[in-house]
Amino acid sequence: MAPTTSKTTRSGSKAKASSRKAKARTASPTAPTIKTFPSAVKSLLDRPNFERLRPGRIDRASFKLARMEALLKALDDPHRDINAVHVAGTVGKGSTVAMMQSVLEGCGWTTGTYTSPHLMDIRERIAINGTNVSQASFAKLAKEVSKAADDVAPDATFFEIITAMSFLHFAETATDVAIIETGLGGRFDATNVLTPAVSLITRIDYDHQYLLGETLAEIAREKAGIFKPGVPALSVKQDPEVEAVLREVAEEVGAELRFIGKEIEFSSRFCVTDESGAHMRVCLLGERIHYMHLPVPLPGSHQADNCALALAALDMVGGKADEFEESVIFRGLARTKNPGRMDLVWNRPRILVDGAHNPASMQALMRGIGSHLSFDSMICIFGCNEDKDVDANLEKLAIGGDKIIFTKAAGQPRAMEPEDLVKRFEELRNRTCQAAPSVEAAIQIAAQASGREDLICVTGSFYLVGETMSYLEKLRAKMA
Repeated sequence: MAPTTSKTTRSGSKAKASSRKAKARTASPTAPTIKTFPSAVKSLLDRPNFERLRPGRIDRASFKLARMEALLKALDDPHRDINAVHVAGTVGKGSTVAMMQSVLEGCGWTTGTYTSPHLMDIRERIAINGTNVSQASFAKLAKEVSKAADDVAPDATFFEIITAMSFLHFAETATDVAIIETGLGGRFDATNVLTPAVSLITRIDYDHQYLLGETLAEIAREKAGIFKPGVPALSVKQDPEVEAVLREVAEEVGAELRFIGKEIEFSSRFCVTDESGAHMRVCLLGERIHYMHLPVPLPGSHQADNCALALAALDMVGGKADEFEESVIFRGLARTKNPGRMDLVWNRPRILVDGAHNPASMQALMRGIGSHLSFDSMICIFGCNEDKDVDANLEKLAIGGDKIIFTKAAGQPRAMEPEDLVKRFEELRNRTCQAAPSVEAAIQIAAQASGREDLICVTGSFYLVGETMSYLEKLRAKMA
C-alpha cells in the first residue's frame, strides 16, 4: 500500500506553493544580467566557490550559517515549507539519497533531491522524481536568489546560492519530501538551516581533514552538527570512536539516535540469482518496520548499509504514514539509478566509472568490482585533488589495478599533476605506471592496452568521472 499523508498537509503545501509563486511574480525586477540558463551558470561560477579553491586558500571562518539564514529570510524562508530528510556522512550519501528517492517515487510521492557535486550538468544537483530542474526554471531561480543575495548577502558563495535555489524550487513545487545532502561536513554546511523530519548519517571516515579535523572523532562531531532537538536521527554502523561522539552529540542536542545493527536489527548477505546476478540482500526489523530479504539495487557489499539506512528512514517522513508495502518497496528499489558510482558506461572496451575520492570509498570500489564483475585484468585511470589523502588512495588503488594511468580533470585548479601522482605511486609501490595529459588521452591509452576480457576503471574524483562521461557521450554521438 502506498504511503498517505493527511489531506490537510498536502493541500496546505500546494496552497503555500501557489502563494509563493504569486509573490515571485509580483516581486521587483531581479538580477537583470541573468536572462538565460548560460548566464545563470556564469553568474553562479563567478561567486566564491570552495569546491574549486585550493585548501590553503579556504578560510574556515568563511563557513557560517548567518549569511545563509539572511538569504533565506529575504526569500520568505522557503526551507520552512519543506518536509526534508537531511543526509550527512563521508561515504554513501549519494547512494542513500538515490535509493530513498527511488522508493518514495515508486510509492507515489513527489520527491526532490539536492546533491553535489554534479557530473556533467549543474542541473543534476536539483531534481524532482529523478528529473533535473529545467534550464528555464534554473535561470529563474538563479535570478531570484541572486537578487536576494545582492541585497542581504553580497558575499554569498556558489554553494549557498544553489542550495537556496533548491529550497525555493522544492517549496514552489510542493514536493512531498526533499532529500537534502550536505556539501561539506554538517555543522556549518549551508544546508544545516533545515529542521528535517529525520537526520541520516552515513559512514564517517577521513576526508577534508583541513576543514573538519584530523581525527575521526573531530570529523564525527562536525557531521553530527546536523542533529536537531526532537528530530530523530539514524546512523549506519560506525567505528567505536565515531559512535561515541555521535551518541554524545545526540544526547547534548536532544535528538533520539538509533544505529542500524544495534537499536534497529539488521542483517545482510551476498547472493547470486539468474535474474539479478551477484547482489546483496538485507533484512531490517524495528518497532514499525519489517523488511525481509530485500535485494540491494546497487553493487558492493557496502551498499547494504546504505540501503538499510534509506529503508529505516521511510516511516519518519510521511506524517501519518507508518506502513510501506514490501512489494512496492521492492519495485522502487529495483529502479534505483546512481550515475557515476560503479557505473558501466561503455561496452567495448568495458569502461566503469566511480567517483571514489577517499580511502574508504576507494576500498569499497575495489571490493565491489572484485565481487560483482569478472575480468582478466583491470586498467585504472586515476586522478584526484591535492587536498585528498593521496597516499592512502594510491594504496587502495594498487590492490585492484594491474595497470595504472594517472591523469587530471581539465579546469580543476586543485587537481594533482599526473607526473606527481606517478612519482608518489612509484615511491609507495615500486611499480611502473604512466601519466596522460588529459582524460581523453588516458582513455585512448587504456583502450589500446586492453583486451576483450579486460576492464577499464576511471576513478579518483567526480570531476574526472564527469569529464569521462561527457567525452564518451560525445564519442557515442559521433558514432551514431
